[in-house]
Amino acid sequence: MAGSGVKLARALPIDHPLFRVFFGRIDLRNHRKIVVIDNWITYCGSQNCADPAFLPKAKYAPWVDAVMRFEGAVARQNQFVFASDWMTYSDEDIRDILHQPIKANAAGFPAQVIASGPTVRHSAMPEMFESLIYSARHELVITTPYYVPDDALQGALCAAGNRGVAVTIVFPARNDDFAVAATSRSCYADLLAAGVNIYEYAGGLLHTKSLTLDGQITLIGSANMDRRSFDLNYENNILLSDAALTAEMRRRQDVYIARSKPVTIAEVNAWKWWYRLRNNALAMLGPVL
Repeated sequence: MAGSGVKLARALPIDHPLFRVFFGRIDLRNHRKIVVIDNWITYCGSQNCADPAFLPKAKYAPWVDAVMRFEGAVARQNQFVFASDWMTYSDEDIRDILHQPIKANAAGFPAQVIASGPTVRHSAMPEMFESLIYSARHELVITTPYYVPDDALQGALCAAGNRGVAVTIVFPARNDDFAVAATSRSCYADLLAAGVNIYEYAGGLLHTKSLTLDGQITLIGSANMDRRSFDLNYENNILLSDAALTAEMRRRQDVYIARSKPVTIAEVNAWKWWYRLRNNALAMLGPVL
């Protein structure tokens, strides 16, 4: 890429992991996925620049993702996030691009970029998830590959189920991180007891991070529902309010559900004692997962 004239910057390079610990944090990661075109078009979702087969972990393939395309002022918000990253990791000052005029939208809907990280109010991401869950009145559908909740997030989901909201969560049946999978399953019993519907996707590693709320609100982006995304990673999501686009996302979520197996409380109660013990023991590592 450099030979072709592409400008490159390295975010949070680890270099030698043994020596890096003396000069910086090796547990931080820029997890954002941002594309901005002509300061007017942006893409947001879970897709990495990798082959869906991802040969280092081919046995979990394909990676199943979703990305949305946006035009208008929200692209400038993503451009701001990109510029802050670029100017952090390179010597080039591109702030002038943020001052270019924005043409008026003919029509549209409210949308907002939610960016967070360990140096930029990391609590914004968990607060947003919890606020959305508590605001649900009829239906809440979530897909996430990595679920390592704190008490507040788990409590919000259980409260939604207990007050009669139709809550559905879709996880991958086979997770590339066994400790995260075990931690997620340690939460199943309480979620199911609260009336939450749990599905495990069998068509690959479901990597889509999506939330739809009451047929009107959609959240899509890079953040998982885990401690790493909430506290350590630099993330970016887009939150929008539009019935038509939310219906499109719900159709995609229904495709995932159709390829998933429901998890029942009877199944969870039948788990062997040692399987429960393993899941609960690994869940104790939640803060570092």
